[in-house]
Amino acid sequence: MDEKVGCEQRICHVDMDAFYAAVEVRDNPELAGKPLIIGALPNERGVVSTCSYEARKFGVRSAMSIKEAYRRCPQGIYMHPNGHKYMEASRLIHKIWSDYTDVVEYVSLDEGFLDVTGSAHLFDGVASIAHEIKRRTVDEVGLTCSVGIGYSMMSAKLASEEKKLDGFFEILTSEDLRNLIIDRSVRTIYGVGVKTAEELRRIGIETVRQIYENQQAVIKLLGNHGRQIIDLASGIDPRKVTAYAEVKSIGTEQTFQQDTTDFDYLKDVLLLTAEKLSFDIKRKRLYTHTITLKVTYYDMRSITRSKSGDATNKTAVIYKTTAAMLDKIDKRAIRLIGITLSGLTENPSLQLSIFDTQKESHDEKLDDALIKLQLKYGRGIIKTAGVLRAEKSIGEASKTSCAS
Repeated sequence: MDEKVGCEQRICHVDMDAFYAAVEVRDNPELAGKPLIIGALPNERGVVSTCSYEARKFGVRSAMSIKEAYRRCPQGIYMHPNGHKYMEASRLIHKIWSDYTDVVEYVSLDEGFLDVTGSAHLFDGVASIAHEIKRRTVDEVGLTCSVGIGYSMMSAKLASEEKKLDGFFEILTSEDLRNLIIDRSVRTIYGVGVKTAEELRRIGIETVRQIYENQQAVIKLLGNHGRQIIDLASGIDPRKVTAYAEVKSIGTEQTFQQDTTDFDYLKDVLLLTAEKLSFDIKRKRLYTHTITLKVTYYDMRSITRSKSGDATNKTAVIYKTTAAMLDKIDKRAIRLIGITLSGLTENPSLQLSIFDTQKESHDEKLDDALIKLQLKYGRGIIKTAGVLRAEKSIGEASKTSCAS
């Protein structure tokens, strides 16, 4: 085994500490030290988006149903997420990262990989970059983060998880990685989820050491995936940090407090959802080729409908496409509706005449101006008549629901 695998590459993994909850504590210090759960209120349907570390001590975790979270932590403080605040904090965080490299792979609003192999010498080394990011995140955003340095993507991520909260750690060789994880759960390895871990457990493999000792059994059970797991467990990770890898898809779902058969109301929800997603991809200068509608009925049966076509980032196109798909599904009570945009690209790839090109250029400039205003003052600063009508309709429906 070559102990020098990838040792010339240097990657930072930055992970904000309990991001949504930390933003709320930053803006309201009275919440500090308390079990804070962001997602839904205890009497509502929904799941936990994130929670403070104080809440995690009670067993609360992301994606847990809000009812279960309340059962475990009835003394917790429950809040709805404030998307605009989190997006603004994320914008500031991403701006800091971009000062150190242009090779950044955003995993989410609050997590990303930075390949600093080519820029480390400009900033007195990789460790200096990591500590500068931590310092600036506190000074400029008012939040803390954990930073890991590695020779690969997996080693960098493991390093960032090693010293939570507000941590810093380095894994600089494959030997360091193996020594660190050898007696840990197989779940430590990238790509080993709950189902894969259960399959391995059935043949007596629960730790990384047992993967080393039973390589043929792992390959026989999992095939090529098994070979990849063995490589990763051995410290071999050929993946490269890829800018814009976070843009494979983006989506938003809405769970209703009461099941609804009001399809006009559902279309209003779709319009507001389309407007939000359009804003999200425009600010990243992206376009979508595939628009997907997701619906979950009252009996928990979920369906999806998709349509692919010319790249777009327009609210009207996203809305009209999903509204047309909604018209064609069974008209039964619905508990959840959502939109996902995928096939994302930086290029609109449309065939335009000279007049269309001029119009498109004008539209892009207008979009840029609107986005700058929205980022500065909030997305609600400018609204179309359709969005205003949809918000009014949803507000009235919510009042009726509460009154009943």
